[in-house]
Amino acid sequence: MHESSSPSACRRKKQWAVAAILFFTACSAALFWFVGKPMLATLAQPEQFRIWVDTHGVLGRLAMVCMMAFQIIIAIVPGEPLEIGAGYAFGVWEGTLLCLAGSVLGSLLVFCFVRKYGVKVVELFFSREKIRSIGFLQNTRRLHLLVAVLFLIPGTPKDLIGYCAGLTAMKYSAWLLITTPARIPSILTSTLGGDALGMQRYTAALIVLGVTLTLSAAGLLVYRALCRKETAACPAAPGPKHKEAA
Repeated sequence: MHESSSPSACRRKKQWAVAAILFFTACSAALFWFVGKPMLATLAQPEQFRIWVDTHGVLGRLAMVCMMAFQIIIAIVPGEPLEIGAGYAFGVWEGTLLCLAGSVLGSLLVFCFVRKYGVKVVELFFSREKIRSIGFLQNTRRLHLLVAVLFLIPGTPKDLIGYCAGLTAMKYSAWLLITTPARIPSILTSTLGGDALGMQRYTAALIVLGVTLTLSAAGLLVYRALCRKETAACPAAPGPKHKEAA
C-alpha cells in the first residue's frame, strides 16, 4: 500500500490540519484583540489617523494595506470604517487603491487557507446555516457569473462569500480576476465619503454616505431574493461542499 494512503499517514495529515486550524484561530483572536480593537479606536478619531499617516509616509500606506487585509481575514471586523478612514487620510483615488490592494491580499490568503484546510476554517467565523445559505455556489455552470454579480451588488456578505469560495471549484486566478474589479464600486463609495469628510464638505459626505446606505439596504434585499431563487433552482445543493481537512 502506498504510504500516503496508510492509516498512520492519514492520521498525521489530520493532526497537521487540526494544528494549522488551531494556529489560524489563535492568530486571528490575537490580531483582533491587539490590532483590530486599537485600529477601530484610531479610525474613530479620523484627524489623528490622518496625522499618523502623514508622519509615517510609505509606512503609513503599507499599514493601511495590512489593515485592509486583516479586515478581510478577520471577518467580524467591519470594512466600511477602514475604507472611510482611507478616503479621509489619503483621498479618493489613493485610498481606493490602497484598500483594493489590501482586499486582494486578504482575499488570496483566505482563499488559499480554506482551499487547503476546508470548511472547518469557514466555521471559525460563520455558522453552518449561513454557509448553507449560499450553497448555490456549487452550481459550477454559473459560478463565475454568480460571484461577479454578488460582489458588484452593495450590501452583500462579501466576507462570507469570500470564505465559501474556497470550498468551490473556482481557481485562484479566476477568483482574483472576478472579485478585484467587482470590489471597486463598494470601496469607491466609502472613500468618496471619507474624502468629503476630510475636506470638510459635510453635506456632500452625508449625501454620499446616505446613498451608500440606501444602496446597501437595496443590495441586501436583492441578495436575499437571489439566494432564494438560486436555492430553489438547485435543491440538490444544500450547501457548499464541506471539504474536510484530510
